[in-house]
Amino acid sequence: MTTTAITVRVPAKVNVQLAVGAARPDGFHDLANVFLAVGLYDEVTATPSDTLRITAEGHDVDRIPLDRTNLAARAAELLAARYGIEPHVHLHITKDIPVAGGMAGGSADAAGALVACDALWSTGASRDELLEICAELGSDVPFSLVGGAALGRGRGELLTPLTVGGGFHWVFAVADGGLSTPAVYREFDRLTADTDVPAPEAAPALLAALEAGDATALAATLANDLQPAALSLRPALAATLEAGTAAGALAALVSGSGPTTAFLVKDAESAQQVAEALLASGTCRAVRTTDSPAPGATLVSDRP
Repeated sequence: MTTTAITVRVPAKVNVQLAVGAARPDGFHDLANVFLAVGLYDEVTATPSDTLRITAEGHDVDRIPLDRTNLAARAAELLAARYGIEPHVHLHITKDIPVAGGMAGGSADAAGALVACDALWSTGASRDELLEICAELGSDVPFSLVGGAALGRGRGELLTPLTVGGGFHWVFAVADGGLSTPAVYREFDRLTADTDVPAPEAAPALLAALEAGDATALAATLANDLQPAALSLRPALAATLEAGTAAGALAALVSGSGPTTAFLVKDAESAQQVAEALLASGTCRAVRTTDSPAPGATLVSDRP
């Protein structure tokens, strides 16, 4: 048996706009989801094995499943089934993306496992095939493969790449515990039950701000329709948002379904100031600073 190890690096994401439509008959929601990949990464390493095995190290790995319910394992199984092979692989995940934090860490691991297994098994799958499998795995998984910036329609899996004219600086505040994405959507449905929820559309001003690389203009247009639901379930997040804004962030919002909160800042120096203030405020467990956009799933090693 070969001892080849394939390592793939995959980014976290922030939703600079998450417009959510009313619940569909299938229970999902139509979205206009403007994804931006950020420079926080997990790595997935695939090596040959006699069975499908998942191991992990890094931040909060005690909170992720190490069995076949892990999205990375499901990615390996779907790829193997498509090519009529056994999903015999050891997937080792090195976690740096906050777990259950609204930054698509599990989706990133699935995309990383898919690319790593494709290389390990030499399946020769096309990019379109990989994206099809990504869409089967979850709404955020295709973007984890693609990276950069994109508008996601449908459940978020139908991607249109977007142009980004410059870099943006971010601070992320990691909360204690996680938030269940299905629970946040249920709370969204409850909060909007007596309202006419408009069809989701990407804001032209936000897309223009991304294309121009204009942080001030982007700050004025950041929006997350799930934020009221996340704050309803975790009211303490409001204090985190307030602390970051008071420290000089250009804008603040809950990242995706939360509970991680995201702060757009003007430069790296401001990021450090906001991060220190957030930690001192006692309203979050940890902070991370980074920039965007970031590349999607990337092969970083192929070692015999």
